Amino acid sequence: MGALENIDDFVELHSRFGKHLETQRSLSKHSIRAYLGDFESLLQHLQTLGITDISQLKVADIRSWLANLQVKGGARTSIARRAVSIRLFTQWAAKEGITTSDVGANIATPKSHRTLPEFIDAPSATVAMDALATRVAEEGSPQSLRDCAMVEVLYASGARVGELCGLDLHDIDYERSTIRVFGKGSKERTIPIGAPAMAALKAWITTGRPELLAKDSGAALFLGARGKRIDQRAVRTVVYEALSALEGAERMGPHALRHSAATHLLEGGADLRTVQEILGHASLATTQIYTHVSMQRLQSAFKQAHPRA
Repeated sequence: MGALENIDDFVELHSRFGKHLETQRSLSKHSIRAYLGDFESLLQHLQTLGITDISQLKVADIRSWLANLQVKGGARTSIARRAVSIRLFTQWAAKEGITTSDVGANIATPKSHRTLPEFIDAPSATVAMDALATRVAEEGSPQSLRDCAMVEVLYASGARVGELCGLDLHDIDYERSTIRVFGKGSKERTIPIGAPAMAALKAWITTGRPELLAKDSGAALFLGARGKRIDQRAVRTVVYEALSALEGAERMGPHALRHSAATHLLEGGADLRTVQEILGHASLATTQIYTHVSMQRLQSAFKQAHPRA
């Protein structure tokens, strides 16, 4: 590869690596954007070190970059992701002959501290859903019908916000009360949803969606104000507003509903494997964090209620 100060070489390398992430790794647009951002950050660091030829990249250079990020206050989770990003790049670069070897193969991924996810309790979830239903009764607007349906589906299914935005009309199975989503790596899974979510969906599809329909709507289930497929930012705004009145949930978004769904499923007696399938976790270890959430709540209830706690 050419020198880093050659903008043409940089653009070509950036484009080729991005194409690899998209076609060979099947990553989402969000992940590709994050990985390419990490790659750009590394290149900037190399320039400060006076390295102008990517083929001369060494393990020490990558470690220097990661250490510099840590000194600047980078979170362990962020640094761990950046290490993964660059390992993907060096593996690809070696296969493409851009570097003579996979210099990042031995870069360790810093272990991130596991934090308990934010969630709302079941009574608070009921309050939020009832408030949305009241808004529908009062307004009857397409937006209120859509917002109610989106929040109900997120909480019922534990789906990611990106999966919700990607839903099409034919992804709903009315007979089995399920939705079909495509998760990370385009992996398909079917998720059951309850009667309230199905009722909210039907109301949106029959009454609300036709009001927002436009030539660019296609088969998209949820539509924005201009009739196009709704984007993730708009969904987050809707969820923030829906949960804002709940104590302690002022800044909780769609992921809090996902965490809440998982927690409430386990508290209701669902087994870990079932919850793993519903959430689309590749590893059971990822799902197990919700057992800690449930145990924490049990301990809190015990201390409050037991006379000898």
